[in-house]
Amino acid sequence: MKRIAVFTSGGDAPGMNACIRAVVRGAVYHGIEVFGIRKGYNGMIAGELFEMSSHSVSNIVQRGGTILKSARSKEFMTPEGRKKAYDNLVAHGIEGLVAIGGNGTFTGAMIFQREYGIPTVGAPGTIDNDLYGTDYTIGYDTAVNTALDAIDRIRDTASSHDRIFFIEVMGRDSGYIAIQSGIAGGAELVMVPEVLTPISEVIDTLQQGWSRSKSSSIVVVAEGDEEGNAAQIAEKIKQQVEGDVDIRVTTLGHTQRGGSPSAQDRILASRLGLGALEGLMAGQKNVMAGIINNELVYTPFEDTIRLPKPINEDLLRMVRILSI
Repeated sequence: MKRIAVFTSGGDAPGMNACIRAVVRGAVYHGIEVFGIRKGYNGMIAGELFEMSSHSVSNIVQRGGTILKSARSKEFMTPEGRKKAYDNLVAHGIEGLVAIGGNGTFTGAMIFQREYGIPTVGAPGTIDNDLYGTDYTIGYDTAVNTALDAIDRIRDTASSHDRIFFIEVMGRDSGYIAIQSGIAGGAELVMVPEVLTPISEVIDTLQQGWSRSKSSSIVVVAEGDEEGNAAQIAEKIKQQVEGDVDIRVTTLGHTQRGGSPSAQDRILASRLGLGALEGLMAGQKNVMAGIINNELVYTPFEDTIRLPKPINEDLLRMVRILSI
């Protein structure tokens, strides 16, 4: 393999730049030409490819976002779009791809490889930590720490004003950010999509706290919880609790995506970027590079996409015990 390309796709995540850097410098080290593709699959279709060098990735390891930009591509979902992408890769002599992203990115890569045979190895870049085949994904640790910093600040004002705060974190289908930031932030309750927490249970938990003279509480809610988002849940609580209860809602939103990546994310991204590149060199295709028990592993895209990554329910039990 003499020439490869790297791209980022889907939602951005802190550490993606560190991963790009590892792919590019690993390629240079191994004597392989490397191209960057701007704006993910959209850029592949539009022919936005450019040659990269070691200098191209200088001073980016500490930067959030992605220097290659990212986009979700509806056109790539069509056979015509994938044909345009293939023609552009062939025109640039690209023999393999490193895809940094999540489920949608890997689904597109799997279909593309089956149709045109260009091998692809993925690196898991998503703050949700919801991909089967790796203990942690790029950006997750930074997102948890960003959420935790906000929870710590909100607890100060909750205590000062005897308020209940419902704090919404990202996680449409995954509660990993919610559970980790909730435990670290001392939340009284964490609500995640994987486990149904009825409104009645939320009220019971809050009332138990009041009976122990707790004047303020923090409830961390993953955006995809079955009872609704934080605002909807707070409104349900207001309607069912008697008396004047001061309830506030804070939605952290995209603040969790940005910012300088943590040391853990920089190191993880570097390992996974180099692992994806060297897997590609060794003949791997249609697989994601991941870290399990601190060892580099390769998991087929099909398994990464199809198999669930369940949250440890013992962590939810921990929240209940530690909130007493």
